[in-house]
Amino acid sequence: MSTETPSSDDATPVEENLTPEESLQAATPDAPESEPAAVEVAIEDDVEPDSELPELTLGDGAPAEVEELVAPLVVRGKIDRFGVAMGTGRRKTSVARVRIKDGSGEFVVNGKPYDEFFCVERDRKMVQEVLEVTSTRSSVDVWVRVNGGGTTGQTGAVVLGIARALQVKDPSFHHVLATGGFLTRDDRMVERKKFGRRKARRSFQFSKR
Repeated sequence: MSTETPSSDDATPVEENLTPEESLQAATPDAPESEPAAVEVAIEDDVEPDSELPELTLGDGAPAEVEELVAPLVVRGKIDRFGVAMGTGRRKTSVARVRIKDGSGEFVVNGKPYDEFFCVERDRKMVQEVLEVTSTRSSVDVWVRVNGGGTTGQTGAVVLGIARALQVKDPSFHHVLATGGFLTRDDRMVERKKFGRRKARRSFQFSKR
């Protein structure tokens, strides 16, 4: 029985002292390294920026655009079919209904001349001031019907009613009347009485005995 000894040509060389990574590289054939493909980005030089977009400006170069807000003109009165201007004024619990038309300066309050109805000089000046600032004291006739409240409340109601009637008669009076404060309603009212008190805030008199 004969034993065959493998020839040196058929024997596979045994590599010693190699790491697993080195042995794997030795087993696989060398492949050419592939370089990463270069990505070409086409830049179009002919593209123009969108002209519709607004330009952004900062600092002092920013355009200052300020819109002026104008409040609408509020007219609280009306003119009837005969051309008579009507206005209603209120103060406290008093209500005054005023009618104004072109005339000679007649001023009637509840069927009486205004100087007889308003006994206090201060009240007479207040109702005349509205006509004087508009220069219509001797060119219009004023007819007033007022009820409720006292002397002070009725005077304030008549002043507001005359101002509103003049405003609707001639809108050019609005600036003069508004500047003088004749078109602003005085909304101050008497505070209601509270229970357990003599008046709105006045307590009952304390008695020791």
